[in-house]
Order: sequence, then structure tokens, then C-alpha cells
Amino acid sequence: MNIVLLSGGSGRRLWPLSNEVRSKQFIRIFTSPSGEPESMVQRVYRQIRSVSPDSAVTVAASRQQLSALTNQLGDKVDVSPEPCRRDTFPAIILSLAFLTDKKGLSPDSPVIVCPVDPYVDEDYFRALGRLEEAVLTDEKGIFLLGTEPAFPTAKYGYIIPESVDEISSVLRFKEKPSEEEAEKLIKEGALWNAGVFAFRAGYVLDIARKLIGYNGYDDLFSRYESLEPISFDYAVLEKEENIRVIRFAGEWKDVGTWNTMAETMDKNSVGNVIFGGDCVNTTAVNDLDIPLVCMGLKDVIVAAGPDGILVSDKHQSSYIKPIVDKVTGEIKYSEKSWGSFKVIDSGDSSITIKVTLLPGHHMYYHSHERRDEVWTVITGEGTVVIDDEKRRVKAGDVVELPAGCKHTVIADTRLELIEVQTGKEISVSDKIKYDYKF
Repeated sequence: MNIVLLSGGSGRRLWPLSNEVRSKQFIRIFTSPSGEPESMVQRVYRQIRSVSPDSAVTVAASRQQLSALTNQLGDKVDVSPEPCRRDTFPAIILSLAFLTDKKGLSPDSPVIVCPVDPYVDEDYFRALGRLEEAVLTDEKGIFLLGTEPAFPTAKYGYIIPESVDEISSVLRFKEKPSEEEAEKLIKEGALWNAGVFAFRAGYVLDIARKLIGYNGYDDLFSRYESLEPISFDYAVLEKEENIRVIRFAGEWKDVGTWNTMAETMDKNSVGNVIFGGDCVNTTAVNDLDIPLVCMGLKDVIVAAGPDGILVSDKHQSSYIKPIVDKVTGEIKYSEKSWGSFKVIDSGDSSITIKVTLLPGHHMYYHSHERRDEVWTVITGEGTVVIDDEKRRVKAGDVVELPAGCKHTVIADTRLELIEVQTGKEISVSDKIKYDYKF
């Protein structure tokens, strides 16, 4: 199978653990079969590999997510980077252009596009295989995956099929109806819209040629920022006459809020959490290095991270986005291709950061013009490079980095250090990168 995973959204609905850089799909909130913390993107990728080891997987992601993807998936997966966020239609077209122009995929090949963050079992990916088979039987048209509704809800979109057959033409769509209307739709045989599209690559690229004058990957990438932000549903499905849906009766949840996330977690707490006082239906996630105590809570979500703390009624947590959109400030945690950083303390003229580098990885070779830095190595071993001079470092070593000096650090083992930045003007833009033969 040729699978495109859509991963471009910022996903602040899981604030304070998600932000503009650390989208919800990168939060390690599940547990893998080996007992290790696992994120949504890691879980979905593992499931694909389990069901279909030979599948070609491409992730459509914003530039801000590239470091996190490399950190969590390594170089195992192709990435179609978006220069900026432009909703699902431009993202899908850019991915198809990447596959056909850069990876040599035939325009006649089936492609299955699905979200990166559904909570599903492996039957879901077997259903994607049935979508591929259906596309191979028809040169034109688009196939969707519709899941059998477990209950009426206003959170999902609905597909109304023409018949109750496993594969049916689609009569119409209804986006997030009221619960009363959803109940009526289910009685009519409506399905939840899983946001999965399957088609031949060339068929949708031909549509793109008519809509946006598509003329190859390089052309599309160069003018991507000028494209209209529009969803695939509105740009394509509303005008498409040949749409069919395949029924899926397995487990499927759209994990878009803390409430739905809590329903999918295999335990009611993550991190250093202590429950007391008869807590009922309460979920707590602690991403800090201090204890989190919950007492006598009922139907509550508690989430603590470097960017803030959330305490919310579970139902109300679904409506967090307009509230946290008003929350401003620098991002205090991010995963990078080389490791991660977490802001510990900040003031008017100083910032203290805990930096973790993975074995064999390194920072960019860079300098700062308006700030000094001091690194204190906590654990691990590696090599510091300062103005092209190398120096071995280990736990307990202190490295002074005055403004203007070029520097980097290369980790031999997992390397943790405390970085203290001091200066009158500390800014993320104060960084000059240099070439260096690592």
C-alpha cells in the first residue's frame, strides 16, 4: 500500500502538552507492547508495519514538525514537508506530487490518505487494504472509509450511503450535526466519517490541475504559501460525482480532545501522579519533574506540562481551544531531531534550559551574537566543538560559551546538560548556523 499520513495540524486541544511545535500526535501518552511510552504517530506507524510491512508510508507534515518526526520515527519514513499550513487539500496534492515526481510512483497507483492520530486496532489497517483493492477495480472516483457509529455524537462528520452494502455509493454528507439529528442519521444507516480517502494518484492530480493549475512538485512547492487554505472535503468531495464508501465495523476513535484521549489511555495517569480522596473517573498526565497530587476529584482532567497546567471537567475539556488560543508565551518544550529541550526557568535577562541529546546526535554548529551561554554536563559523555577546537566532556564538566563563538556538542552516549543563557536580548532568532563536517 501507498499510505499518506496527514500530520500538519498544530493540535492545541491537548494543551498544555501540545503546542505549535509539539502537536498532539507526538505526545507519548500510550504504552507500547514492550512497555515503553509511545505517541500516536509511533503507535499508528507500528500498527501499519505490523499489518503491512511492505507499505510505503509518507507523512505530510509542517516544517515545524520535522524534528519531532525524525526524533520519533528516525529515517524510516518519507516526509512531504509543507512550507506552511494550508489545510488538507494542498497538503494532499503536495504529497501526491512528491510521490509521483520525486519518488517515481506511477499515476495509476492507488494512494490511501488518512489522519495520523486515530485510535484504532489493526483491523483498521486491514480495511485500508480493502480500500486499495477497491481503487484497483476502478480508474476513476474516490473511496472513503465509514465506521459504524457506536452512539450519536455531534463531534464527528457523517456519511450517508445509498445502501447497506459493504461498498456503497454516497448520497450526501453531514458535518457535525446535533446529537438529535445524529440519532436520526444513524437510523437512516449513516456512518462516521473517518477522514480516509483512497484514489489513484493521477485522478486527483488531474483535479488539482483544473483547480490550482498544478504543474509538478517544484512549481507547487514554490507557490505553496499563495494557495488557498481549503480542506479536501470542500475542494474535491463536494464536487465529485463518483464517491463510494466502504463500511468498517472495528474500533475507531478520533482522539482530538482530552476527553477522548482519556477514553483511549490504558491507565488513568501518566508521570508522577498520586491519587487520594476517592477520585472517580479522573485522568491525570504529568510531564513535570515534580509530584502531582489529585484528591476527591470526579470527572476531571488534570494535565501539567512546561507550558502550563490544565484542570478541567472532562466534558468541558472538549471546548478548550478558544481559551488556550489566548494563552501566549514562548514554547517551553520541544523535541528535535537530535533530542529535546525543556525550559526550566526564565527571567528578563536569563533562561535556563535542560537539553537532552540522543547517542550519536549533535546540535547545529552555530553562534549567538547577543547572549553568553554556560553548559553544565549532568550525565553522559561527548565532544564539544568551540571555534573548531574539540574538547571531550563528561558529567560535572562546565563549558563557557561567550557571545560570538561558534559551538556545538556531539553526544557519544545519551547526554544531558543544563544550558544557562544570559544577555540583555535573548531571542530564538539570535542564531547563525555554519557548515561543519561531523
